[in-house]
Amino acid sequence: MTRQIPFIATLIVLFSTSWGIAEILSGNPKHGARIYQQLCLRCHGEKLDGRGPEAQDLKAMPTDLQSASSRTKSDWELLVIVAHGVMFTPMHGFRDKLSEQDIKDVLSYIRTEAPFRPISWDMRPPPSHAG
Repeated sequence: MTRQIPFIATLIVLFSTSWGIAEILSGNPKHGARIYQQLCLRCHGEKLDGRGPEAQDLKAMPTDLQSASSRTKSDWELLVIVAHGVMFTPMHGFRDKLSEQDIKDVLSYIRTEAPFRPISWDMRPPPSHAG
């Protein structure tokens, strides 16, 4: 029984965290779009494809937010990236420039333009389009 307590506690934390993560994006995408235009567009581009006007000047290309690898990131992962940045890349954190609500607004805008797409575990090949 005592060995089950840590397991049960872990499950409780995971489920409560998942619920908390689902609540992250209570942002305003219109306000987020304005912030994105001011702070993100020059690197990530108008289409969120990582091809902003300053992208070619960077040592590492900005993330294509439309890519599968970005779309499969959880809202929590994106929140951490926007808040804290990505080490050894030009992506710096904005937690000291933006409020928590501003960050949620930016993420809400990003999710409006590049919706979350969970990884599919379906191992069947895609249907062929014979024609």
